[in-house]
Amino acid sequence: MNSKRALRRAVATASLLTLGATATACGSDDASDDDTTAGSGGGDKTINLGIIPSWTDGLSTAHLWKNVLEDEGYTVEITEISEAAPLYTGVANGDIDVYPSAWPQVTHEAYMEQFGEDLEDLGAYYEGAKLTFAVPEYSDLTSIADLQGKASEYDGEIIGIEPGAGLTKVTKESVMPAYGLDEEFELVESSTTAMLAELRKATDAEEPIVVTLWKPFWANSEFPVRDLEDPEGALGEAETLNAIATAGFSEEHPEVAEMMGNLTLDDDQYGSLENLVVNEYGEGREDEAVEAWLEENPDVLEALQG
Repeated sequence: MNSKRALRRAVATASLLTLGATATACGSDDASDDDTTAGSGGGDKTINLGIIPSWTDGLSTAHLWKNVLEDEGYTVEITEISEAAPLYTGVANGDIDVYPSAWPQVTHEAYMEQFGEDLEDLGAYYEGAKLTFAVPEYSDLTSIADLQGKASEYDGEIIGIEPGAGLTKVTKESVMPAYGLDEEFELVESSTTAMLAELRKATDAEEPIVVTLWKPFWANSEFPVRDLEDPEGALGEAETLNAIATAGFSEEHPEVAEMMGNLTLDDDQYGSLENLVVNEYGEGREDEAVEAWLEENPDVLEALQG
């Protein structure tokens, strides 16, 4: 590892600790701390993946890469961070090697612009990701525009997620002004977990609710919800999910960069991966979930090798 990168890691480590990041070492128990067996790029074979654990696209793909890379002799660590801003800061500073499921064109566009020269795009693994407003299937609403004049029916609230999320920024700065909702409604900023709890409570009781959601996300099939139309296009166009690395990553770890660039998942593959990791196996059994998924999708593993 070059001295500049080492210095950036040291500085970023202190920064992330200040921001309250929670690092979870998920490497093999018997991995040596000084494992520097050279790959084709030479040097350190420890890869640090950064995720926001409540955003399950990143959670699922991080554990997929943990499984794949450990089989290739790497030690993989997963760093859990609660907000997008410190996550992108960590990648830009070099403390985190890769954010394996970024939303670079729309949702995280501001972070890509802010940290662009310190980031490296390793490629898209999923096409057609998009931000949405969703309501229960029993709702009469069909469009975001239909919310106008109906604040009293929803307690004046649109239930959102983390304050630092790109979806939160787009909702506040684009969607609500575009549809004249900013004077009637308040965007409740909380967390993905809290939003889902409110969604479950409302749908169980068949009460009205409107939430900010996105696709792909397992909640779209877990809950009886449907998207509201966005005739103004205020939520932005569909985008891709990409692996975004710290600048210079592909030079230091060319084999890993190539594999990440080769990953492509369609809707069925992505949906089954997320469902196994999040729902069927759950927390603490992610490795088992990925093993089961790879047995069902051996072609994905073959494609990673080019």
